[in-house]
Amino acid sequence: MSIVNVEDLHFSYGKIQALKDINFKIEDYKMVGILGSNGSGKTTLLKNISGYLKPSKGNVFIMDKSVHKMRSKDRARIIGYVPQDMYFDFEFTSYDVVMMGRTPYLKRFQRETKKDVNSVRDAMILTNTWDLKDRYVNELSGGQRQRVYIARALAQEPKILLLDEPISHLDVKYQIELLSILKQLTAKGIIVFAVLHDINLSSQFCDLILLMKDGEIASIGTPNEVITAENIKMVFSVDADVIRNPITDTPLIVISKRQGDGLTSG
Repeated sequence: MSIVNVEDLHFSYGKIQALKDINFKIEDYKMVGILGSNGSGKTTLLKNISGYLKPSKGNVFIMDKSVHKMRSKDRARIIGYVPQDMYFDFEFTSYDVVMMGRTPYLKRFQRETKKDVNSVRDAMILTNTWDLKDRYVNELSGGQRQRVYIARALAQEPKILLLDEPISHLDVKYQIELLSILKQLTAKGIIVFAVLHDINLSSQFCDLILLMKDGEIASIGTPNEVITAENIKMVFSVDADVIRNPITDTPLIVISKRQGDGLTSG
């Protein structure tokens, strides 16, 4: 049985078709990097998988259940979604924000249980945010906030974690730290989908790469299968050489020297 099965998925914003003929299956707990140029449909795909958007055609199944036929509370128990930007108008501590992830398990006006408290603590320890529990989330650095938001999603105890550009505004140190945390989640029975822009980091940390172009899947497979000079040229219109990372033995793209020919500084 496939854990995630996307069948003949299409989606349009009005008359603009954003996704077309999307088909893939994920049969094991893996980290999946979604790559593509701006406007290629990456975020729209995440929102369709999450159930936030309803496809105009096709379906998304999680463990043989249609995402779009689930009750929102049931969906929130198996899918955690971390959008690109998340802000709070009121002052919440990091602990308060992560406890919000337990909402799908609480009845109206019910106070959190010992199980909820333990789930929040475990999620914060896993994401290295427990020492931030008493600090207001809006006062944290970008990297700290991102880890808190991921802890919030993990407190939902999901089987699927969806992240939209989780490392885009982070320094390299925190990019690597965050990707390392996400990679560890697969061993805990979670499939991680992450929209990423750094091809080389994606190659190093992801088990699968889903490469998108113009709302379609241009290529899907392991980094070795997907990250090729031909695919980089097709999707990003960039001439690149692909070599082997001498430490990780993963594909490493190097922009060809000729790419900058004719450019001058001014």
